[in-house]
Amino acid sequence: MAVVEGRRTDRWGALNHAVTEQSNDALSADLRRLAAAHGVASDFWDFHGDRREVSPATVRAVLAAMGVSADTPENVAAALDEADLAPWRRTLPPCVVVRSGTAGSVAVHVPDGAEVRARVVLDGGAARTLTQQDDWVEPRDVDGKRIGRASFEIPDDLPLGWHEIVAEVGDVGALADGRARAPLAVTPATLELPELRDQLGGRAWGLMAQLYSVRSARSWGIGDFADLTELTGLAGEVGADFLLINPVHAAEPSPPVTPSPYLPVTRRFVSPLYIRPEEIREAAYLPNTQRTLLEWAAESVQQMNLDSGPLDRDAAWQEKKSALETIYAAGRSRSRQRELDRFRAEHGQGLEDFALWCAVKETYGDDERPWPLTEDATPAALTALRRELADRVNFHCWLQWIADEQLARAQRIARASGMRVGVMQDLAVGVHPAGADSWSMRHVLARGICVGAPPDMYNQQGQNWSQPPWRPDALAEAGYAPLRDLVRTVLRHAGAIRVDHIIGLFRLWWIPDGAGADEGTYVTYDHEAMVGVLALEAHLAGAVVIGEDLGTVEPWVRDYLSERGVLGTSVLWFEQADGRPLPAEDYRELVLATVTTHDLPPTAGYLAEEHVDLRERLGLLTEPAAQVRLAARVERERMLDAMRERFLLPSDPTERQIVEALHRYIAQTPSVLVGVSLADAVGERRAQNQPGTDTEYPNWKIPLADGGEQVVLVEDLPGNARFASLVTAITHELAERA
Repeated sequence: MAVVEGRRTDRWGALNHAVTEQSNDALSADLRRLAAAHGVASDFWDFHGDRREVSPATVRAVLAAMGVSADTPENVAAALDEADLAPWRRTLPPCVVVRSGTAGSVAVHVPDGAEVRARVVLDGGAARTLTQQDDWVEPRDVDGKRIGRASFEIPDDLPLGWHEIVAEVGDVGALADGRARAPLAVTPATLELPELRDQLGGRAWGLMAQLYSVRSARSWGIGDFADLTELTGLAGEVGADFLLINPVHAAEPSPPVTPSPYLPVTRRFVSPLYIRPEEIREAAYLPNTQRTLLEWAAESVQQMNLDSGPLDRDAAWQEKKSALETIYAAGRSRSRQRELDRFRAEHGQGLEDFALWCAVKETYGDDERPWPLTEDATPAALTALRRELADRVNFHCWLQWIADEQLARAQRIARASGMRVGVMQDLAVGVHPAGADSWSMRHVLARGICVGAPPDMYNQQGQNWSQPPWRPDALAEAGYAPLRDLVRTVLRHAGAIRVDHIIGLFRLWWIPDGAGADEGTYVTYDHEAMVGVLALEAHLAGAVVIGEDLGTVEPWVRDYLSERGVLGTSVLWFEQADGRPLPAEDYRELVLATVTTHDLPPTAGYLAEEHVDLRERLGLLTEPAAQVRLAARVERERMLDAMRERFLLPSDPTERQIVEALHRYIAQTPSVLVGVSLADAVGERRAQNQPGTDTEYPNWKIPLADGGEQVVLVEDLPGNARFASLVTAITHELAERA
């Protein structure tokens, strides 16, 4: 990856350099140099503020996952030489990313003395000749050849988009055809926000919902895209400008279905669990017998819609999948088939690979036969497999087409209802280690590594998220196409994207297989390229980008993201100053401000200390319960004092009044976006997710209900007094501040 516009500085590397000037008996100087050359930290600061050295075993394992052998001093020396000479061995870097409005440069390596020319071929086909810069660099001896470097200026006025750099070398013998090519991404310097409501002072508010939990009387036991369509229409009618939903990435094609939306088998494609079968055009033309069977299948799971107990995804998907197979088998008109064919052609090999994985998973998943999608599977074997499972591959491609249609309708209704943004998609940080992406994208994912987090005050053993990370070197080698395609697909029918753990575009905590979560290390990414690609795809889609930057995030990262037009996130309970709630006027402007998050109980539950009660029941407290409960009460009272200081509460407030006061408080901040949890709006108390648990708590299975655990359906919301009162409170407060 070429850094071409002079703004990138490696803050992590500067820190490592500063602390590793000291003696380090555990890591040799050469091994530390090799780690630094590949962005691998040899030490870091822990949450106590102490410097922690990384073990040589961890450093070697992480390097090995990048294809770098460091098991002997001789291999370390050879790898250092390779890292030094690698850029000189290729004519052009694998990919070039620049910011619009800032001139950059690209280095071209050719035989010393050879004539070289360079140009940019724009995505529309036009070409721009590049000017060579006067910055002579001493040639290098590489593999017995004398190689020189020529630098060319990339103009600052190139249009935004994906282009191509072409270098032509006069010495044709240097290259097969005398030309080298590399993708060029010209990214926006700053993302612009859409035009928001004047009556709210150029700000906006919206709803946040866990889609699977939001059901209607016609749902198949779980919230779906038809419910999303109804909810967006309602949200627009009451003045909301966005609706943030959980990730709707695809899970397993057959039960058991992983409940967590943050551990999908792919991030590029959508879960067909959210399809509403009756909304498919072909369903209306089914013969009476099949139509009746479809209705019976729906009825068998629709009785679950009034149950406030944990959702049963497996039962819902089993019935829905059978109904979908019936509709699929009924066929479609020629014009509809052409639409499906165009969809498959547009999504290309990525869709075909995902559909093949799904077909193999449902066919071989629980079979005693060997799993056929191995790393050494030959092209001929894969072709034979596609032929064997052709009908199932077609079915899973069809599912994606139908899901895409229904998601598109939800966004159309959102915009038609007056929403300025519409659906805000959520992008999970990673994928299941045995999922579709882990197979089809194995060339850009690190093997033998899981992503996680080092120990902190809440997780003193660290966290292992069981997800393989991007390989920064392989991602650059692929021209960032996997990241581009991922973001492009997620934004296909959305007005905004929330990026979970956005610090992952800068660095990730890598944990070697078999090591404890506290035995990992940080690996840095080219954030200029990663954020640039994200910003470019968002610009092309006309979308807003929100980065989840909660927790320990260096100030310069937040400043950088703000400079690029990427909004941050602020959660009321986490915004503190000297142990007290941060004054509203001190909140950041370019953020999505909310009262709560899905990792906490809804606000009514939090006020009632549900988070303490639950962790005590599950044995998750690391301090005496009485001490934790006292701290929770002190926190709550300080928050209520802050509300009283702004005259937001009566003398003896009810729970509803407190919840509304907290939302009015975040409306008083300068934050450009304000989010309201649908669970807060109806008085729900139960948490959707309890970090640190697996089967001990029904994570991601809690349906929407009120404080008395009475189910609240989508059609109930217009007449729900608590919902209406909170909407009125926040819209009034925003209008007053305009």
